[in-house]
Amino acid sequence: MKTERHFPEMLAESLFVLCLVLVCMPILCGDAFLPVTSSEILESESEIQAETQKDYIKWVEFEVPYEGLQKAYEWDVETHESETPLNWIELLAYLATEYGGDFKKYKGTDLDALAEKLTAQETTMEELTAKRKYYAYYLEAYTAVLGGMVGEYEIEVSDGNGGKVWEKRYGLKAFSPIAKGYEYYDYDDFGSARSYGYKRPHLGHDMMGQTGTPIIAVESGYVEALGWNQYGGWRIGIRSFDKKRYYYYAHLRQNFPYHKSLEVGSVVQAGDVIGYLGHTGYSTTENVNNIDVPHLHWGLQLIFDESQKDGDNEIWVNCYELTRFLSQNRSETVKNPETKDYWRVYEMRE
Repeated sequence: MKTERHFPEMLAESLFVLCLVLVCMPILCGDAFLPVTSSEILESESEIQAETQKDYIKWVEFEVPYEGLQKAYEWDVETHESETPLNWIELLAYLATEYGGDFKKYKGTDLDALAEKLTAQETTMEELTAKRKYYAYYLEAYTAVLGGMVGEYEIEVSDGNGGKVWEKRYGLKAFSPIAKGYEYYDYDDFGSARSYGYKRPHLGHDMMGQTGTPIIAVESGYVEALGWNQYGGWRIGIRSFDKKRYYYYAHLRQNFPYHKSLEVGSVVQAGDVIGYLGHTGYSTTENVNNIDVPHLHWGLQLIFDESQKDGDNEIWVNCYELTRFLSQNRSETVKNPETKDYWRVYEMRE
């Protein structure tokens, strides 16, 4: 059987052979060549391995509470057009270095004190973090989680006369995964035991609701997966444009799981209707309802390197507190009686 070989491996092997030839040449050709020591060969191999192995984040635990997300966000929006605009992700990353990543220590007064010191220009974030060993890690990790959620955008709003006008805004441009006006209940179930197929932790967040509830794209991106999965039933996978976030929406409605406009490769806007709540899954046979309670399972996977997309190195974060935060921005929808599909009422442009 022919084994697939990759360029870095072939390059390393070729260099090793070359070095071995150089070692032997003095024996064959006298002093025509300078000898190469074994330590130099090992050093060369190590350099090649270092160049071919990427250094990327392997693990993220995101436990920022709703209160911290909300307060940091409010400081960001409030100072957006000031002389010293604050970045909510930088504020949270700094607190993470203070708490050692343990947000059970979080106090709103800590965040307020930090923001006030920065806005008063008593110091800068660069000065505060110059000697903070793990700040760069938390900044990159938290940016991967929250990077596409706040910024400038345009959205349609009612003009008060039955029409719509475009309005420029700065703020939360990500949406709750459940459409406006639809009830649901949830609790923090990340890490709970699951047994179908094999014992494993629950790596998402469940939102229990009524079958047929419109499901909303949290962030803009493109459809990367669409179809049946024996664990998630009918499911959709949407990748953010920066490729850092993979949004997983599962257990969608039997017979009518997706918005009819979608296919793999489709581009979706944050706030678009992408599918409908159901209870499919836990079956190798397609279109089967084997989940007891209708609900949306949505998960957020972080990807720092493509090798983390599938397999043992996946990084999934707890979405419970994030879901609470996103609930303030829910997309209003309307049903098309002919196609039975739901559509957003107010369009958005980023």
